[in-house]
Amino acid sequence: MAKDIEVGREGEFHDKDYHDPPPAPLIGPEELTRWSFYRAIIAEFIATLLFLYITVLTVIGYKSQTDAKNGGDGCDGVGILGIAWAFGGMIFVLVYCTAGISGGHINPAVTFGLLLARKVSLVRAVMYMVAQCLGAICGCGLVKAFQKSYYTRYGGGANELADGYSTGAGLGAEIIGTFVLVYTVFSATDPKRKARDPHVPVLAPLSIGFAVFMVHLATIPVTGTGINPARSFGPAVIYNKDKAWDDQWIFWVGPFIGAAIAALYHQFILRASASKALGSRRSSSNI
Repeated sequence: MAKDIEVGREGEFHDKDYHDPPPAPLIGPEELTRWSFYRAIIAEFIATLLFLYITVLTVIGYKSQTDAKNGGDGCDGVGILGIAWAFGGMIFVLVYCTAGISGGHINPAVTFGLLLARKVSLVRAVMYMVAQCLGAICGCGLVKAFQKSYYTRYGGGANELADGYSTGAGLGAEIIGTFVLVYTVFSATDPKRKARDPHVPVLAPLSIGFAVFMVHLATIPVTGTGINPARSFGPAVIYNKDKAWDDQWIFWVGPFIGAAIAALYHQFILRASASKALGSRRSSSNI
């Protein structure tokens, strides 16, 4: 365990050896020459493909099992609870598998939040988002290829604003839901906590997956739960219906706003990065 604290005579804890890692370069073109960069992009593509394949199949399966016209019953299938578990469980599994390769983003909103916090470069962020969106399209494409009639009949897993909810309600659900997710990502991967508590990196995928699960329970009835622009974009491309495209902006604007708020809250309030920087400038000017 890293020695980042020391115990005083009266039991107080003081910062000792820990220092925040330097911010990622803003542009970072040198990453384009490294195989590890392309390996990370491939990992994001495959992880998002698997995420959409399993979760969209779960949604379509639930709708087919509860379809009265198909002999189903409202009590059949996994229910909203099962759908939420599918999304949260897959994020847990995929973050666990890819965290050491790409960081396990699997979500353009997460990547955007980490970019704002200077945890990733602009080049890496853009390439991650492209890979995530392409992976989502391919994952939904596989679902349609294997179950074409079911895919079209039961909505293709596309996110749409539910009847009876206003645009503001849907946008608010996406903003707050994404805030919960990205805030959890920052807290679970905080390098200072990782240095002090060795169990934190092990539990990070679980806490992130559980955040996704909880947000789905709350927002499935409102928007179907996006909180991930790639998750909403992939089904919209393959399903390709007007309603999915008309509401698509909600599933980009909301998550990006939520991610930005979470990044600012964690970096400048919880971690007090701004006050530390201001304090160091004042102390240096007084010397």
